[in-house]
Amino acid sequence: MNPILYVDRTGCQWAYLPHDFPPHQTVYGYFAKWQTDGIFAQLNGLLRELVRQQEDKHRHPSACVIDAQSVKTSTPVPAKSQGIDAGKKIVGRKRSIITDTLGLLLAVLVTAAGVQDSTAGRALLEQAATDHPTLRKVWVDGGYRKHFVEHAAALGIDLEIVQRAPGTRGFTPIPKRWAVGRTYGWLMLHRRLVRDYETHPHRSQAVIHLAMTDLMARPLTGETTISWHDPK
Repeated sequence: MNPILYVDRTGCQWAYLPHDFPPHQTVYGYFAKWQTDGIFAQLNGLLRELVRQQEDKHRHPSACVIDAQSVKTSTPVPAKSQGIDAGKKIVGRKRSIITDTLGLLLAVLVTAAGVQDSTAGRALLEQAATDHPTLRKVWVDGGYRKHFVEHAAALGIDLEIVQRAPGTRGFTPIPKRWAVGRTYGWLMLHRRLVRDYETHPHRSQAVIHLAMTDLMARPLTGETTISWHDPK
């Protein structure tokens, strides 16, 4: 297994990589360089197109979903890159993602948890509209209401707010938005993402890209388990 993927799946600290891998300084050096060069994002895009074609979808999406997740951080994370999500009472960082209707990642932005969903969402939607000019529809929750409809319209994207039905209690999949919620569930299968352990937010984004690359490779290769152990 790739040692970078080993860290992502198991949550292992870089310094505690097994001895049959190269020195952890070398492994992290490659991780940092590939992140800077955009390799993880490029690989994510290539695999997403293959998965969409496998599912009889056009390789370029026309609809997407936005959501945000606040997570706690680990001790090495600088205080200046953290914040407080008052609604969820979490001190840490916020992961905002855009997925297609299959739940495949289109764009990701990691910020302090105190950043409003609509603020992060504006930057994220601009990035997605630039990288995916075929997008014409986006579904969001009520947290993106403020000035977001007009901003999406200016980008040529129709925005629809989808909320829980009044009186609904307990877990209920929300139409259209359930896909992005499932993606967060997929990501949590990678222990490195249970918290935010990365010193720099852009490295956190790279870890998310890497996790999605791993998740998309499984249906393309026929792998049926998340385990890194050799099935033999």
